[in-house]
Amino acid sequence: MTHPTRVINGRAAHAEGVYGQKWLSLVAVIWLQSISGTNFNFPAYSSQLKKMMGISQLQLNDLAFASDTGKLLGWLSGVAALHLPLWLVLLIGVSLGLLAYGLQYLFLVVYGHNLSYALVFFLTVLAGNSICWINTVCYAAIIGSFAPKSRQVAVGLTTSYQGLSANIYTDIVDVVAAHTSSIAGRRAMAYLLLNAFLPAIVAATTAPFIGDSSFYHRDDDTSGEVGGEFVVLFALTIVTGVYAVISSLRSISDQISPVYFTIGIGLLLLAPLVVPVTERVRWWSSRQHKIQVNDVVTSELHYSDEDDHRIDLPEGGSGNVGDVHEISGPIPEEVGCRVMLRRLDFWLYYFVYMFGATLGMVYLNNLGQITESRGGSSRTTSSLVSMASAFGFFGRLLPSLLDYYLFSRQKLALSRPALVAVMMVPMAGSFFLLLSSSDLCLCISTAFIGICTGSITSISVSMTADLFGTKNFSVNHNVVVANIPVGSFIFGYLAAVLYRREGDGSGKCIGMECYRKSFIIWGGLCFIGTNLAMLLHARSRHLYSGRGSTGK
Repeated sequence: MTHPTRVINGRAAHAEGVYGQKWLSLVAVIWLQSISGTNFNFPAYSSQLKKMMGISQLQLNDLAFASDTGKLLGWLSGVAALHLPLWLVLLIGVSLGLLAYGLQYLFLVVYGHNLSYALVFFLTVLAGNSICWINTVCYAAIIGSFAPKSRQVAVGLTTSYQGLSANIYTDIVDVVAAHTSSIAGRRAMAYLLLNAFLPAIVAATTAPFIGDSSFYHRDDDTSGEVGGEFVVLFALTIVTGVYAVISSLRSISDQISPVYFTIGIGLLLLAPLVVPVTERVRWWSSRQHKIQVNDVVTSELHYSDEDDHRIDLPEGGSGNVGDVHEISGPIPEEVGCRVMLRRLDFWLYYFVYMFGATLGMVYLNNLGQITESRGGSSRTTSSLVSMASAFGFFGRLLPSLLDYYLFSRQKLALSRPALVAVMMVPMAGSFFLLLSSSDLCLCISTAFIGICTGSITSISVSMTADLFGTKNFSVNHNVVVANIPVGSFIFGYLAAVLYRREGDGSGKCIGMECYRKSFIIWGGLCFIGTNLAMLLHARSRHLYSGRGSTGK
């Protein structure tokens, strides 16, 4: 089928230039996602923050919940994305984060133990909401720029870098606070300062390249084959993930300065620029030699002197400006937020996400206390947080790899809800594996929970568009992820209560019993979520049957 071409002021958009801009926008999103997960590094400094402020485990758990509470107002970013330029929405988001983390840092420096807990709670909510604005911009830019056949691949590639956030922040803090780790609260202060300024710097750099794309550009996915650009990005992404895993294994890399790890990850984050640069050079060369290198436009444009705002589409289009035709398969129904909330599929999806990705996030938020209760040091906690981040990176990338190398070639038929169910099976097993006191089991479980949580998070972006359409995606998806603060409060508070019951009366608990009941409950809920995902798969199979295995 031919691709639609957008007509602006009676002239076709220059396809080659737009195509290159699409990839530059994708690289900008990669950079934004790599620094947007400021909440993921909370476990790395939560224990120090607890001591510095003199708060209890329940209060610390409430701070983790506060970060997720910001997502309850995430729909505001979705509404803003419908009416404002994406670059402006991005700058609003990073400004909220700069204000929230910056004030926490300043107040802790000035007041320390006397700092108002209510103020810190409010600022943490604000910081959590800032992440929603950044993510909304990233998702909207990708969904607006890529057609359905390449959307999940682009989403998976970009969101996988968010799984690296904790690893990146930890590497930088290891450099700037290498000699202050023994000073109470210094590393926590370093994290807060970095959380405030790094997203702002990256956003200021990338804002000019975030495009407001309301139509599908040329898409080289029509054959179902992997485009050369995606092959290059897959290779670079996998190398980056492997490097992140190696850098997270601090126990075997103590002889290597953290400066080298930081420089290495910086170079790898710059590497995806090779794709838009190559595309731009190819476009320039094509223009200079007046040849057509890429099959950008396969239909002929016919203009008339009387009506140059129409184009002829060989396959039955009306030719009016703004007509956009799906490449193949049925068009998903466009559903508004109010209608979505009345549908059973939404509530199945809501609880699947809560018992899957949200539960995984609750575990990762408590990873610092879990490690401490098992006798681990702060160094061990940092290593586990970095490892969970690195494996979460691969988890977010996994759906993209499956989409192209298995599903798009029809080697395997599996809908996205079914794929979520597949991811939740090892996740449930990992919670039960944590009942063992072995440090190896702790590492294996953390790795699997990181992978599965990342995968479900990545899959959910495209699944929301599949189930409820793309027109109201920015609002709809923020409503879906609003389950994160709800689940974080319920599951996290329950774990904190059980932790306190097993403690010594001083608010501290050491031993396997501290989280044993929590792991059993979490594993059981994850198993229930697996069955709900299969039910959603049964109800939504018709959406996937005509578009390839994964909703294409």
